[in-house]
Amino acid sequence: MNMLQRQRRENVIVILLFFLFLFGFFFLEEIKSSGPASQIDDSFIDLNTIFLSIVLEAFPFLLLGVFVSALIQSFVSEATIKRWTPKGGYIALLPATLLAALFPVCECAIIPVVRRLIKKGMPLHVGVVFLIAAPILNPIVFLSTYYAFRTDMAIVYARMGLAFILAMVIGAVIYKVFKNKNVLRNSDQHEHHDHVSISKWRQTMYHTTDEFFDTGKYLLIGAFLAGSFQTFVSREIISTLGSETWSSTVLMMGFAYLVSLCSEADAFVAASFGTTFSRASIIAFLVYGPMLDVKNTLMLLAYFKKKFVFIFIAVVTISVFIGIMLWKLLFL
Repeated sequence: MNMLQRQRRENVIVILLFFLFLFGFFFLEEIKSSGPASQIDDSFIDLNTIFLSIVLEAFPFLLLGVFVSALIQSFVSEATIKRWTPKGGYIALLPATLLAALFPVCECAIIPVVRRLIKKGMPLHVGVVFLIAAPILNPIVFLSTYYAFRTDMAIVYARMGLAFILAMVIGAVIYKVFKNKNVLRNSDQHEHHDHVSISKWRQTMYHTTDEFFDTGKYLLIGAFLAGSFQTFVSREIISTLGSETWSSTVLMMGFAYLVSLCSEADAFVAASFGTTFSRASIIAFLVYGPMLDVKNTLMLLAYFKKKFVFIFIAVVTISVFIGIMLWKLLFL
């Protein structure tokens, strides 16, 4: 089975699972009240409700995010982006972070773009700032975070403020360690060249569809895991883990890494933990996940040398944890 066939099979499975939950939302109560199905545990109804509430709130922002990302991929050339990219050492960090905030590209889509730009001459530390800042600071992510946490704007501002500061801090550390050394892998097997002559709008639709299904399945997985965690894990355990700042922060960073949510939709999953986990740990989830997760780690290993990737992971993880602890100390 080739990659395209496997992708199609995964997409079909994800769609079927979603409609299975949707069917459960409308008919599970009726099914439970009749016949042998009356033994269905209430926890499965709770899981179904939590899952669908997360997914249905997040999908419009996910679709908007992948559409704008596809527009950029189709209509904005790498030469244009490079022309606006700041040059220099530490002085380039601030303008690079501001520029990154204009690109509504998720953490997966930004990696190949940054790799190509680095090959064309973009300074490494500027590329790192783009990797970290673009998936969080862009307007669509701000909008989705605002919608998910509009009753607690402190989380919205903390996410954006910490991401802005940490992007510059991490970029400075990478510049100090690597300067402008070549950290790209030599193989070009991952480059994708589209020689088919089709209109840019048709390309946009193709990119939107592909990215929507690719990132949508991670949203569904994340929503299912979040719902399962809240439904089946003991409330005493959740309260114990969620009340300790350091343990809840580590737990939510780990959760963000494993579920690999798209940054346009992760705020809705995080909001579902609002009553059980500390505010600091929720912010850690929102900041760390778009910077580093399973799927973008695999992409980084495919595009960059292992030494750079491991140092990058360490710097991001330590910086986010320290940043969260300092934020709690100063503002809570």
